[in-house]
Amino acid sequence: MKEKIIYRVHGLDCPEEVAILKKEIGTRPGIASLDFDIINARMTVKYDSDRITPKDIVSAVDGTGMTAIPWVARGSTESLSFWQQQGRVIMTAISGMSLCSGFIVHWFFHGFRDAFAAGHDGQHVFPALSIAMYVLAVIAGAWFVAPKALWSAKRLRPDMNLLMAVAVAGALSIGEWFEASAVAFLFAVSLLLEQWSVGRARRAIASLLNITPPLARIQDKDTGHMVEMPVEEVAVGTKVHIRPGDRIPLDGVVVRGVSSVNQSPITGESMPVMKEPGDEVFAGTINEDGALEMRVTKLSGDTALARIIHMVEEAQTRRAPAQQWVDKFALYYTPAMMIMALLVAVLPPLLNIGEWSYWLYQGLVMLVIACPCALVISTPVAIVAALTSAARNGVLIKGGMYVEMAGRILVLCMDKTGTLTRGHPEVQKILTFNGYTEKGILQIAAALESHSEHPLARAILRKAKSEELPVRDVEEFRAIKGKGAEAKISGRPYWIGSHALMEQKGQETPEIHKCAEEMEDSGHSIVAIGNDTEVCALISIADTLRDNAASSVEEIRRTGVRQVVMLTGDNEGTARAVAKATGVDEYKAELLPDEKVVYVESFARGKGCTAMVGDGINDAPAMATANLSIAMGAMGTDAAIETADIALMSDDLSKIPWLIRHSRRTLQIIKTNIIFALTIKALFMALALMGMATLWMAIAADTGASLLVIFNALRLLRGRESQKASSCACCCSHGHDSHGGHGHDGHEH
Repeated sequence: MKEKIIYRVHGLDCPEEVAILKKEIGTRPGIASLDFDIINARMTVKYDSDRITPKDIVSAVDGTGMTAIPWVARGSTESLSFWQQQGRVIMTAISGMSLCSGFIVHWFFHGFRDAFAAGHDGQHVFPALSIAMYVLAVIAGAWFVAPKALWSAKRLRPDMNLLMAVAVAGALSIGEWFEASAVAFLFAVSLLLEQWSVGRARRAIASLLNITPPLARIQDKDTGHMVEMPVEEVAVGTKVHIRPGDRIPLDGVVVRGVSSVNQSPITGESMPVMKEPGDEVFAGTINEDGALEMRVTKLSGDTALARIIHMVEEAQTRRAPAQQWVDKFALYYTPAMMIMALLVAVLPPLLNIGEWSYWLYQGLVMLVIACPCALVISTPVAIVAALTSAARNGVLIKGGMYVEMAGRILVLCMDKTGTLTRGHPEVQKILTFNGYTEKGILQIAAALESHSEHPLARAILRKAKSEELPVRDVEEFRAIKGKGAEAKISGRPYWIGSHALMEQKGQETPEIHKCAEEMEDSGHSIVAIGNDTEVCALISIADTLRDNAASSVEEIRRTGVRQVVMLTGDNEGTARAVAKATGVDEYKAELLPDEKVVYVESFARGKGCTAMVGDGINDAPAMATANLSIAMGAMGTDAAIETADIALMSDDLSKIPWLIRHSRRTLQIIKTNIIFALTIKALFMALALMGMATLWMAIAADTGASLLVIFNALRLLRGRESQKASSCACCCSHGHDSHGGHGHDGHEH
């Protein structure tokens, strides 16, 4: 029977350990698949319980020098013993202190020059106490390395652990006690730094989880008092009370109260968003100035924040091409370096060029220099730091490959509605005729539209509400199929509807016709209102541009994107007006979903890496066709998060140029790290061949290189990029670009 089990693997800190576990466990009968998450030290095993047991799996992991324990979702380190958590630090400290003690003893008996002489001259005389201290330093430094090196040797799979073990053993064999202990200690320091850097990235991801409070305040049904309950136990539909200053514990809908909510922990928005009854709120966001009561809509494991954390963790398995290259390079690099070191140690003496002891020492130096620590660890740390930093800024990237691809965008295709515009129409202008006032017309229009769910009707009702106008009662209401509606208000008949209905009524004058055409030519939808004898008013309604649409398009162009294209299903007039206002390079209007696909394909084929920005639902075909898909305003929208390669959690267009720059910065850091690590190695190999490098100098250089590339990669975690305030706090959920041609209550506007 197929089952799945998840382990926390103590000692799983880099791709070397992944390779070991794949070889040792993945080849065993009954193992269906293995998945690894280095940053969280997590191994997921799918297995056949009839052929292998969890006890067998744990035993196999123990055989590699690592330790497996069952995974605990929150605070998994609680299951680790003190030794498992701090053992590496303790042994590294013992190694370092023993090395220093041995050196001091050697110095005391023989002077500084002999104790610290560079190079192998075969003339050191070590006191017995000093040798004991150096041996203790070797044992402590190699404590966590030796089991892995032994496993590697048994299976003829050379890795950096075996490489270091051979170097230390070689130094001991030729009596270089100080250098053997220095190599063991500095390599232990290198591994400790590696563990620390992975732990830093691990804690950065965990910090996302920690922004959700563990408890929720609910009212006890029996006593009526407020009690606190673990969020994992709160059911959907439960009413939760949130005080000013509290973090919201779960996703839900406000049922009582008005307050501003800081959504920056998830969306990266710099400005708080007002929330009132009916608005969505999300776990991890901060209630600022008013008390709220919310109804829970999602369990703790299904919140937007939980999905973000899950996606960030999963994203590590989708490796960037640069990371894949490094892993493949390291696979062949280590055995190649061992062969080269062997040739350096053996070939010159066989050709009577120097003494055996001299070239054996240089071969050992080559082994130390060859250690691929800096090369192997820098790339995954940079990728995880980039993913975590992006998540903090409200940009959810699904994997390392997409981090890299975002920096290569040449053509950016964008949907109009919900991307360049706010995604819902608003009343733009009211033209009144025959003595009617704007407020009077708005009251009549709101009364006629009070039962409609059409977007244009809702725009009129929102406008009336913002003007604090009461909705009047109607009598004898009747929908006019495909065109509008009519009813009596205060005993007088009124009608509301499209331009076509106005023409049908025969009340349109040349002046009114001209006004209507001018509004329609500018991309607005027209709603006409009339009574039994005349046209009373024209209301123009249009989707409004986002405040930062034009500036964001210009900023995108500054990043080096060659072409910004708007693809929309809206009419030509509306598309032309939006294109002009936003400054896009090109637009295509009146497109069906499959026609958008054709354009995206043509751009990708002819102009290079093409990204598609949409809402993740009605633009799904075009987004799936693009080289990179970006969902706009994905907060609370499951489909958008699932569909896109990258999801912008807020409706903030300025995140796109930030994303492109963030991607390029990440790639630059990765390239710098790779070039730096390889240059250091090449330099010290040349020094070794010239007899100018020593073992301790080589390991110090390698440790220093590891430290520098790790800190360089972790710069991506530092600080939060400044973001413009989002001009719209709502989440986009719409079905069509065009307002024209879709009726409400059976009529068109």
